[in-house]
Amino acid sequence: MEHLINERVKSIQISGIRTFFNMVSRYEDVISLTIGQPDFPTPSHVKDAGKQAIDQNLTSYTHNAGLLELREASARFVNEQYGLSYAPESEVIVTTGASEAIDVTFRTILSEGCEVILPGPVYPGYEPIIRLCGAKPVHADTTKSGFRLTADLIKRHLTEHTRCIVLPYPSNPTGVTLLKDELNDIAALLEKRDIFILSDEIYSELVFNGKHESIATIPSMRDKTIVINGLSKSHSMTGWRIGFIFAPENISRHILKVHQYNVTCASSVSQTAAISALTIGRQDPVKMKGEYEKRMNYVYERLVHMGFEAEKPNGAFYIFPSISPFHQSSFEFALELVEKAGVALVPGSAFSSLGEGYVRLSYAYSMDLLSEALDRMENYLSNR
Repeated sequence: MEHLINERVKSIQISGIRTFFNMVSRYEDVISLTIGQPDFPTPSHVKDAGKQAIDQNLTSYTHNAGLLELREASARFVNEQYGLSYAPESEVIVTTGASEAIDVTFRTILSEGCEVILPGPVYPGYEPIIRLCGAKPVHADTTKSGFRLTADLIKRHLTEHTRCIVLPYPSNPTGVTLLKDELNDIAALLEKRDIFILSDEIYSELVFNGKHESIATIPSMRDKTIVINGLSKSHSMTGWRIGFIFAPENISRHILKVHQYNVTCASSVSQTAAISALTIGRQDPVKMKGEYEKRMNYVYERLVHMGFEAEKPNGAFYIFPSISPFHQSSFEFALELVEKAGVALVPGSAFSSLGEGYVRLSYAYSMDLLSEALDRMENYLSNR
């Protein structure tokens, strides 16, 4: 019966990150720095709120858009942190993680033949959904612009079919952030164009120098911007699956229909726990961010000492060094590290063809583990 499967589904692949992770899991004594999974436990007060929700039988459906108390808390959070202003009743949707938020957003705004401009290299979770919608991903090469999707790069790829531009900053896989001036330039370019912006800000709380800037704070951009965020990275709640969509009411009301038929609502238990994260846990990300910054500086310095070239990250918990001195494909290099050094990194080709020539290292791991992994890499490469 496989011949009856949707051809678009058959043409997409499992994420290269997961494919490589699964492939190397059969090797023994390998330190894997492949997954963007915070190594901090979910804060105790968040877990307690989830337990209480179960004990109090708060286990039924919620409003399709989520508990109003949670929507209010999330709107208040992004307003106080980033200057974003959204009405909890009509402009906030609680989703089953940021992944579902991306999915329902694309399925709402894209149609056959549309084009979506993405920076390349880029997180691999966008392209398959774009293709499933019958739309075309268009990757702009950011390898010569410090991995930043600039207004000039966007302009080169604009066509009459451009429907959406994705701004995934802070970036996975590069850790790069965008500055206010860069966002202003993009806003000036798009101000009079009917083009959506999907601003994926899931790492917004993990910015090391300065504060996270959202393009939705620019008045001319608010009506065309859909902001995606969530608690997986900021509060170490990956398995709780809580994401958010912030968008003007005339866009949100249509996204809500797709969300409703997709999942009905996010988990009621997780939503209750999320209220605690956004109220009692306002400072939870601060300690984590401080630790990630220490790890980033350590990893960056070690890699540079080994001869790698890398853009120094300013956010998230990834670094994306070039492997050009080693004259191998990213897959060959990563596989060799696994087999001969006992360290697993993600081949850059997992992040579009523009990621070829790089590898991604996640430093969402303890300093002890990072130290051992980098020692193994250095010992192997120095004797290669």
